[in-house]
Amino acid sequence: MTSRATPAPFPVRAVLFDLDGTLADTAADLASAMNRLRADLALPPLPLAALRPYASHGARGMLRGAMGIGEDSGDYASLRDKYLDYYAEALFVHTRLFDGAEALLAEIERRGLGWGIVTNKAARFTLPLLEHLGIAARAGTVICGDTTPHTKPHPAPLLAGARTLTVDPADCLYVGDAERDIAGGKAAGMKTVLARFGYLGPEDTPEAWCADGSIDSLPSLLGWLPSYPGHAPALR
Repeated sequence: MTSRATPAPFPVRAVLFDLDGTLADTAADLASAMNRLRADLALPPLPLAALRPYASHGARGMLRGAMGIGEDSGDYASLRDKYLDYYAEALFVHTRLFDGAEALLAEIERRGLGWGIVTNKAARFTLPLLEHLGIAARAGTVICGDTTPHTKPHPAPLLAGARTLTVDPADCLYVGDAERDIAGGKAAGMKTVLARFGYLGPEDTPEAWCADGSIDSLPSLLGWLPSYPGHAPALR
């Protein structure tokens, strides 16, 4: 099955978002931390454009993309830890919500839909970042990479998000910019929408991921959401 090209509302009661590359543009701060690590190793900095496609893939993806280092490397763990420490020291320098995010969330709330965040990003980064962005208290659920024993594409984090919102997974829409997001959402029995404005790289094949829909900006997500003017069904 391929994505529907024309938006048509799904009969959902809640929206779950990936964080990096979907709700928040975190690439510049992730790239800055990587260039600090490269400087430690006497390597020249890489431009943001070269690192941006790896920003949705965590420390593992950044180390592989920026330095060709995989988990089988003897110094992988020490480099990963140093990279994450650098990132923790400068979480909010350039990070911001994507354009239209605030208006989108306000409209989702006005329509009486629940919403939350399901990310593979660890809680020590996610929670302060959401506080800085001003949306921590508004999210109905925040599931981080260390909230459950599994991370996406395993469905467990998404199922935890739906459970916290007390919404059936089939009544949820999951929005993300990576293959793991679409695979995880589908495995959880949710509708899925691909955020094409996120951190897709030249090697990605999003057409093969079979999302139920796709968007080129956050505001366009509204076309995929139901409108319940004045009488939204109460969440269970």
